[in-house]
Amino acid sequence: MQTRFRLTPVMAALLPLFLLPTAQADSLPAGTLSVESDTLDGQMDVELKASGQVKASRDDQTVEADWLEYFVQRQQLRAGERVRLTQADGQIEAEQLDYLLGERSGSASNASFSFGRDGKTLRGNAGKLAFQGKDHYRLQSARANTCDPNDDSWYLKASTIDLDYGRNVGVARNARVEFQGVPILYTPWIDFPLDGGRKSGLLFPTISTGSDGLQVSLPYYWNIAPNYDATITPRYISQRGMMLGLEGRYLLPEARGQLYTEQLPNDRKSERSRFLWKGEHVQQLAPALGAGANGVYVSDDNYFEDFGDRVSSAANVNLKREAWLSYQPEWGSVTLKAQRYLTLQDDSGTVEEPYARLPQLSLNARQQFAGFSSNLESELTRFSHSSKQEGTRLVAYPSLSYAIERPWGFLRPKVGVHFTRYELDNGNSHQAVRSDERTLPIVSLDSGLYFERDSTLFGRDMNQTLEPRLFYVKIPKVDQSNLPNFDTSENDFNFAQLFTENRFSGHDRINAANQVTAALTSRYLDKENGLERLRVAIGQRFYLSRDDIRLDGSSSERSEAGSDLLMTVGGDLSHSLRLDGSYQYNQALSKTERYNAQLRYNPAPGKTVSVRYRYGRDELIGSGSERDTLRQVDVAGQWPIAPRWYAVARQNYSLRDKKALEQLAGVEYNDGCWSMRVVGQRYVTDLDKTKNAVFLQLELKDFSSVGSNPLNALRLAIPGYSPINETTGN
Repeated sequence: MQTRFRLTPVMAALLPLFLLPTAQADSLPAGTLSVESDTLDGQMDVELKASGQVKASRDDQTVEADWLEYFVQRQQLRAGERVRLTQADGQIEAEQLDYLLGERSGSASNASFSFGRDGKTLRGNAGKLAFQGKDHYRLQSARANTCDPNDDSWYLKASTIDLDYGRNVGVARNARVEFQGVPILYTPWIDFPLDGGRKSGLLFPTISTGSDGLQVSLPYYWNIAPNYDATITPRYISQRGMMLGLEGRYLLPEARGQLYTEQLPNDRKSERSRFLWKGEHVQQLAPALGAGANGVYVSDDNYFEDFGDRVSSAANVNLKREAWLSYQPEWGSVTLKAQRYLTLQDDSGTVEEPYARLPQLSLNARQQFAGFSSNLESELTRFSHSSKQEGTRLVAYPSLSYAIERPWGFLRPKVGVHFTRYELDNGNSHQAVRSDERTLPIVSLDSGLYFERDSTLFGRDMNQTLEPRLFYVKIPKVDQSNLPNFDTSENDFNFAQLFTENRFSGHDRINAANQVTAALTSRYLDKENGLERLRVAIGQRFYLSRDDIRLDGSSSERSEAGSDLLMTVGGDLSHSLRLDGSYQYNQALSKTERYNAQLRYNPAPGKTVSVRYRYGRDELIGSGSERDTLRQVDVAGQWPIAPRWYAVARQNYSLRDKKALEQLAGVEYNDGCWSMRVVGQRYVTDLDKTKNAVFLQLELKDFSSVGSNPLNALRLAIPGYSPINETTGN
C-alpha cells in the first residue's frame, strides 16, 4: 500500500488519518474522521480514496462500504456499491451515498432505513433518501412501517415522506396504507407523530355499524400549543345524517378545562335537531383557593339512548350543572356551590327531578389536640324545585372523638350533636311561612381486637387473623314527619353500612338508634408476599331499642330484634383464581334476601373467565317503583383459541325475564405488528328496547388504528380483560 501525506496545521486539527487499533481511534477528538480499509490512497489535505472493507467513523456516525472517496475541503464523502451508514438514531443501507459530513446533508440511492427514537422504530425503503440536516430526512418513492425486520404485513406507501426527528413529526404526501398488499386508505397528505406524542393532522377514520346503520367519523386533531388542543370530528350516520363534534382542551399553570359539543342539525330518524354541550373548568385562584364549573346539556330525553353506549345511557339521567368556590386551609374547608340538574325522563315519565342547590355554603373543620379530634360538619343550603316544597336548611354537626390505637386493637369513642333548622317557603311566594328544627345527640363507640397465628391454606404458609369488632350507636327517636325531604334516601344495606351512624344519606332524616353491631373477620395473609388469599366476615346489627324512623320521617317500631345477617367472602385463592361473594339472610322471615358470587380465573394476560350470579328477593326493577325477584347470571371471558387468536364473549341473562340483558361476542387477532378485533354487542336500553353495535378495528403497531374501538366495551363487559397487543402471547 502506498500512502502520500501532506499534513498542514489545519488538517492536523481537522482530519488526522489513523490506521490504528480501535481503542486508540475511540479517543480521537470530536469531528475527527478515522478510516480503515484494505487499500488507501490520496493526498491528505485534498482527497482520500479507500477500497476493500472500508470503515470510516466520525463522532456518532460510521460508514461501511466497498469503496469510499473523501474530499477534504468540502468534507464530502462518497461511497458505493454496498453502503451502510450507522448513527445514533438508526441505520441506512444503500447502493450509493453522497454526504456532506459537516452539514449532514446529501443523498442515498435505493436505500433501506431503520430509525428509532423513544422506543418507536420506523423501518422501510426509498428510491432516494435525502439528508436535510441533523435529524431531518426526505424519503422519495418510499414505503415504511413500524414492524419488526422482514415483517411486511402492512406499509405506508407515499410519493414522499418527510421525517423531522427534531419535532418528532412525519409527513407523507400522496400516501396510502396497504394491509396484506390491499390498499385500505388513501390520502393526499397525512402527518403522524414519530414518538407517539401529540401533533396536528387527520386521524384515522372510525367506521362502525349498529342500530343506526353505517357510521363513519373522520377526526382532525389540532395541536394548537403545548397546552391547548382541539379535535374536530365530522360523523356520518346513515339513518340520521351528518353530525359534527368538537372538543377543545386547555391546561394552564393555574387552570384546566375542556369544552365538548355534538351537533346534528337535522336528524332524519327523529325529524328534529339534536345536540349536546358539555364543559368543565377548574381554576386555582390562590394556594388554598379554587373555583370551578361544569355542566351537561342535551337537546332531548333520548339523546344518550340514541347516540351513547350502554354506560352513558344508564348513567346520564340527571345531568348535573354546577359552579363552586372552595377555600381549603389546613384546618378544613369552606365551599360555596350552586347546583341544579337537567332530568331526562324515560317513557313512563317517572324519573324524579332532584332539588337544585341555589346556593349551598358548607364549612368543615377539624382540630387535633392531646389525642382528641374535634370535627365540625356544617352547611347552609337553599333548595329550589319546580313543583315541590322549597326552603332553606341549616345543618351543624360538631363532634369530639378520641382514638386508642394499639397493635392488638383499637377503641374509638365519639360524641356529637346534630342540629338542623328549616325555613320553608309558601308556594311560589318565596316567603318563609314556618320554621322547624331538630336537635339530636349522637354517641358512638367503635372497638376491635386483632389476633394472629401461623397457619396454612392450600399448602402455603399463612398468617391467619381473627378480628372481632363491636360498634355501638345511640341516637334518640324524634319524629321527623313535619320536616321536608330535600336530598335524603335510604342507603343500600351492606357490610360497610353496618358500621355507620345513620342508614340514611343526606341530612333530612336521621334514624333512631340504640344498637350494637357485632362482626367477626378472619383473613389468610400469604407470608411470602402479603396477599390476602382469603377473607371471611360475618356481621349483624342488634337493636337494644325497637324505636325507628321511616324515610317519610314518621316514627315506627321495629318488629325484629336485629338486622339481617350479612356474610362476605373474598380473596385471591391462588395466583390465578379470585373469589368474591356476599350473602344477606332475613332471620325474621327465614328467607334469603340477597346474595351474589363471582369466581374469576385469570392465569395470564389474555386469559380470563368469570362467572357471576346475583339474586335479590325484593328488588326495584327498572327505573320505576315495581319490585320483584332479581335473578341474573353473568358469564364473561377472553381466551386464546388458536395461535394469535382470542375469543371474547359475555352473556348477562335475566332468569326472571327469561331474556338476555347484554350479549357480546367477538374475536381478536394479534400478529405482533398489527391487531384486529371484530366484536358484536346487543343490550337492553328499556323494558322493550334493545340496541346493537358492531365493532371492527384494525390496529397498526405504534402508528394508528382504523375502524371502531371496542376496548372500552370489552373492559366493562369482561372482568380482567387485557388488550391482546399488550400480552406476551399464549
